[in-house]
Amino acid sequence: MEKVDVSVILPIESSKHVDFDDYFNKAVQSLLIQITPINELVIVHSGEDQLKSKIEAYDYSGLTVNIIQNDGEFDFASQVNLGVKNAKSKWVSVLEFDDEYSSIWFKNVKEYIQSYPEVDGFLPLVVDTDEKGVFVGFTNEATFAVSLNSDMGYLNNETLLNYQNFQTSGMVIKKSTYENSGGFKPSVKLTFVYEFLLRLTYNSAKLMTIPRIGYKHMNLRRGSIFWNYKFGDNNLTDDEVSFWIDSAKKEHFFTTDRNLKYEPQEV
Repeated sequence: MEKVDVSVILPIESSKHVDFDDYFNKAVQSLLIQITPINELVIVHSGEDQLKSKIEAYDYSGLTVNIIQNDGEFDFASQVNLGVKNAKSKWVSVLEFDDEYSSIWFKNVKEYIQSYPEVDGFLPLVVDTDEKGVFVGFTNEATFAVSLNSDMGYLNNETLLNYQNFQTSGMVIKKSTYENSGGFKPSVKLTFVYEFLLRLTYNSAKLMTIPRIGYKHMNLRRGSIFWNYKFGDNNLTDDEVSFWIDSAKKEHFFTTDRNLKYEPQEV
């Protein structure tokens, strides 16, 4: 079967989570059951011994896999950037280890790539669930809201400045567009996804949401990036959250990553 020219980037910092094996298996299986197969899976990991052994021992059933040990920064943004750099396809997509693609996602993507050659990136309609798999809500559907977007189905800069709830996991984007825009900025701690989308649309990248379920995302999994920002050791104050949102709106004009640090305001 003819493949879609996509490299899926799967970044993993650690396997020290009670359900890692189950999550990882479901994530990879969601690639193996695709109606239209992908070109390759690029796994970027931290080199943790237990994690490395699990990844290398896994049966990928004929899927082309490129396993990369990251000897630099282990944050999510840096892991993805390294994966994209090593991807061999025209298009790239990000799969979190506790998420899953819909089996029809890459079939739909291939059809849309052929029908809309001017589009730089395709967003999935995301189903958000809790840790038990219970439905929480949808993400990326706001591109179809008349009150937010005049160009139905497309994501633009004006929409993002007024509404921030958009997800890049599962998104399929041209590798050249990702790299030319500067990729994710590790310094934008909490809002790097939001800042990235602002930057893409500010630089006239065309982003379209495909109006079919494409991705299942686990919302606020215990130990995840955003869970730690909200509940864990790295939990942020309301002032810090506001700082990172404001930083995203300021930083999206710049392609290069700059050193950003929250400084508490003196009362």
